[in-house]
Amino acid sequence: MGGCFSKPKPVELKIEVVLPEKERGKEELSASGKGSPRAYQGNGTARHFHAEERLPAPHPYPGPQDCVEAAVCHIKDLENGQMREVELGWGKVLLVKDNGEFHALGHKCPHYGAPLVKGVLSRGRVRCPWHGACFNIGTGDLEDFPGLDSLHKFQVKIEKEKVYVRASKQALQLQRRTKVMAKCISPSAGHSSSTNVLIVGAGAAGLVCAETLRQEGFSDRIVLCTLDRHLPYDRPKLSKSLDAQPEQLALRPKEFFRAYGIEVLTEAQVVTVDVRNKKVVFKDGFKLEYSKLLLAPGSSPKTLSCKGKEVENVFTIRTPEDANRVVRLARGRNAVVVGAGFLGMEVAAYLTEKAHSVSVVELEETPFRRFLGERVGRALMKMFENNRVKFYMQTEVSELRAQEGKLKEVVLKSSKVVRADVCVVGIGAVPATGFLRQSSINLDSRGFIPVNKMMQTNVPGVFAAGDAVTFPLAWRNNRKVNIPHWQMAHAQGRVAAQNMLAQEAEISTVPYLWTAMFGKSLRYAGYGEGFDDVIIQGDLEDLKFVAFYTKGDEVIAVASMNYDPIVSKVAEVLASGRAIRKREVETGDMSWLTGKGS
Repeated sequence: MGGCFSKPKPVELKIEVVLPEKERGKEELSASGKGSPRAYQGNGTARHFHAEERLPAPHPYPGPQDCVEAAVCHIKDLENGQMREVELGWGKVLLVKDNGEFHALGHKCPHYGAPLVKGVLSRGRVRCPWHGACFNIGTGDLEDFPGLDSLHKFQVKIEKEKVYVRASKQALQLQRRTKVMAKCISPSAGHSSSTNVLIVGAGAAGLVCAETLRQEGFSDRIVLCTLDRHLPYDRPKLSKSLDAQPEQLALRPKEFFRAYGIEVLTEAQVVTVDVRNKKVVFKDGFKLEYSKLLLAPGSSPKTLSCKGKEVENVFTIRTPEDANRVVRLARGRNAVVVGAGFLGMEVAAYLTEKAHSVSVVELEETPFRRFLGERVGRALMKMFENNRVKFYMQTEVSELRAQEGKLKEVVLKSSKVVRADVCVVGIGAVPATGFLRQSSINLDSRGFIPVNKMMQTNVPGVFAAGDAVTFPLAWRNNRKVNIPHWQMAHAQGRVAAQNMLAQEAEISTVPYLWTAMFGKSLRYAGYGEGFDDVIIQGDLEDLKFVAFYTKGDEVIAVASMNYDPIVSKVAEVLASGRAIRKREVETGDMSWLTGKGS
């Protein structure tokens, strides 16, 4: 770009931006799962569950008194391809008209409650405007992630040119539907030292794999093991709201795991995998045989290797306990964050209201530079500076100094000394695959587990998913990539489960991620590695913009702030298999994106 042109007029994108500030603030904070989990002991003696501990099932056939029915509009009120929220007294419903047919569904995304009417309708599904989850308009089923639950589907009938919707009051109030799942009927489940499916890692990939198996009717034993003390939780939320308690972060209540016989071994570390005898050994000596194995160990945060690295009050944020301790120690004190990537910047943003001072140390010259490019990085940096965050760029930590064992100062290579009572390190992560080094499961030179499109490793019956894998990305010419996004882990967990059941599914999801800072959300879709140009529409200074990342003449990724649902639109176009050309976004004419046709 460069040159001495006057500032171009912001291009008006014809996209209605509808999200009052108060709505937007709620977006990242509402917890998805209720109920307070207590982890099962991970000493290798899993519980045997009894029938009476099952979850109360909602009544399958609601009686007339549980239902509400009303005329919601005239058939001509909606054009094809239009959506509208309608009121049914007990709650709202999303009404969709597609190919001349009306459909009525739950109106909120079950993931974080986004209003789906602001989303994107395309190819028989509606895509959430916030985080990109997709729901089938014919069934309400979740077809792409993030999130675990589907939408309720309501009855529609047309009489005298009026559209009537009939819905159960309970469904209207719940706003989410958990798919029907099989129960575990394996009689020896709690006692035996063998399991049909063993899942190592209980993040999004592990949990979605277990749930998908049950949704597909699999009723044998499933064991999920995790290094954590907690049942599966929403880890991306840790750095966005450091105060969150484990029970607020839980993805499912503990009754859920009981009801569907998904056994969870907590604080359980696998030390060896013997693929010849299909057996794993845990740190405490417990051995477990398996028929099918999913490896979803995630990654381990990198730590500082400078002088004084053993000083107290220096953290990587990995668990709710880490996050909670950082907030406690930062209250009214000086906080230093090392690393200006997603984790570091989210933590810095959260601490500005709690800490006396927040400083960020980063090797690059702007935050997010590799990911979002120079210009977007600078605009976000300015937002942070306006919120009193001080940046020390193009330098790194040379020493951590302590007083009575506790952190007091961070010394930089630039010889600056920054006061610090607590330090959070967010300088990247490495795949947590050390325990596989002795096995015959392939690892690449960086320690990632390579898989094919079906999430299979080089060993039959052993699958891998989540942050620790590299996989072929369909719409980037099957380039082998590692994409450590929450949404991607969900999708890979599902594909692994489908292939354990020999369904021959392939991974084809368009990557989607988001970050939240100071009540503002940045959304991103695609895979931008190696971009050679960034085309920006809108106004960067105002933080109301869309950035298109291009390589050659193709758009490979998009990021936006305050421009919903454009990232979901682009994700939908990419998912349909259509390439977006650089010239289409350079002109500022977005009709191809906002028009009725796809």
